[in-house]
Amino acid sequence: MREHEEHAVTVLISRRVKPGCEADFERVTQQLMEIASRATGYLGSHLVPPSEDPEEGDSLYHVVLAFESQAHIEEWQRSPERALGIAATAPYIEGKATHRNLSGLAMWFRGPKLLTPPRWKVAVITWLGICPTVYLLLNFAWDFLATWPLLPRVMVLTMVVVTVMTWVVAPVLTRTFKRWLVRPQQSRPLASTGS
Repeated sequence: MREHEEHAVTVLISRRVKPGCEADFERVTQQLMEIASRATGYLGSHLVPPSEDPEEGDSLYHVVLAFESQAHIEEWQRSPERALGIAATAPYIEGKATHRNLSGLAMWFRGPKLLTPPRWKVAVITWLGICPTVYLLLNFAWDFLATWPLLPRVMVLTMVVVTVMTWVVAPVLTRTFKRWLVRPQQSRPLASTGS
């Protein structure tokens, strides 16, 4: 298996919606995400509407789509179900969609206009999430895992930590520290990987 197929792939798709078509676009996109959820290798998806804060200046809709591997996401992208769904959204959007690859927990650390915060801030927030998560897991699971060999114990604990961080802790922390994480004058835009 090729190396790039061994890792989960997260793609950010951004679209500009025609004024007055927001409700129709959201309805069709939610239907398309429901269809995607039945595809092989699907991990999850999320529709992010434009910010209501004019200071953030982001007028695009974003869909975060995650699959188990590059091969799985390419299979979905070639599927007739996706083609029909994309065609159904066409009357409601302006211009072409842009696609960006996101990796790891970085997908949660996005601010205004999808800017990337400084790495040291990402490290601080990541530590704030991982430290109490590991502490609680060790308190509640240590007796149960104490008799396990070291490697399976580490594998289970790290799997739970990554899962909890990605879907529970990181989203909460980034909402809480949103304004501190990203200041436009200190940030750089996420590079596009093509559409």
